[in-house]
Amino acid sequence: MTVNPESFRQAMSRFASGVTVVTAKTLGGAPVGVTVSAFSSLSLTPPLILVCLDNATANLAAYSEGPGFCVNILAAGQEDASNAFAFPGPVPPFERIDNVLGALNIPILTGTVATLECTRFAVHPGGDHQILIGQVEHAAWRTDVAPLLYAAGGYRALAGSTTGSDVSA
Repeated sequence: MTVNPESFRQAMSRFASGVTVVTAKTLGGAPVGVTVSAFSSLSLTPPLILVCLDNATANLAAYSEGPGFCVNILAAGQEDASNAFAFPGPVPPFERIDNVLGALNIPILTGTVATLECTRFAVHPGGDHQILIGQVEHAAWRTDVAPLLYAAGGYRALAGSTTGSDVSA
């Protein structure tokens, strides 16, 4: 017997995950972004990651058909950025959250733990989601801040923090 969707959701919510905002541009060039917790590394050679986007995601074609996207791994304290892209209000998220254009001409959020600028590698159906695989072309990270975590329906923090500086590759 298959578990029902609500039981599955409750069980999976106990898995702590990092919080990301995936950004891209529409075919018309407008910036778009969505908060995503279903994110994972996939391969070192070539460097691949995956994100899972609900089929009902606004501007899904910008991510699944566009040339590239950026995974912004949020830092502790960036709950406002997560909420802005999860629940857009009357003021567009890109007008409220600091961002710059990256090497692939895709918006990058500032103050994040890491960013992964990707070209689209493949897209696969996955139930009520699309599995978007990206080849990482540019990566940058910081070691002086902790990541933003999400579990059991709320934001969480690591008990300790790390120190260091900005790094890019």
